Amino acid sequence: MTDGYEPASPFLKAIIAEELPLVGSTFADENMQRLIAMMRDQDVSNRDWATLLVALQDADTPEIREALLSAARDENDVVRAEALVGLANRDRELALPLVQSALAGDSVPMPVFEAATLIADPRLIDYLKPWTEPSGDDWLDGLARDALAACEKGSPLA
Repeated sequence: MTDGYEPASPFLKAIIAEELPLVGSTFADENMQRLIAMMRDQDVSNRDWATLLVALQDADTPEIREALLSAARDENDVVRAEALVGLANRDRELALPLVQSALAGDSVPMPVFEAATLIADPRLIDYLKPWTEPSGDDWLDGLARDALAACEKGSPLA
């Protein structure tokens, strides 16, 4: 993603601008349902943003988990990674094998390191170690090191 990256959908832009509620009313519930549906949109920017926005919500329902699991199988690696953060926030054990699989790939989007930090499980240590080698991106390298430290500690970093 680059600065200024935004979804194509005006609905998602309104959610990002906090112009539409997602909790607290029937209208908000309808918005949440529409947001979940946007996780399957044909436009990748809409899927990416919808997945991120759902992942950030405190709500945890079977429908949200299923939508996140589905997004974790998306063709786009960033959408998959955003879904992993949402799953890690809700169920570390459910997210663990998906994060292991993502870390075993050839490239790892930033949110995968965030998910690994949230999971903070020693079973991720061997998957994370290769990503802590200097890559030329100090910020991303730091995220990988933070994830490794959380997994070595066995709990998310404070």
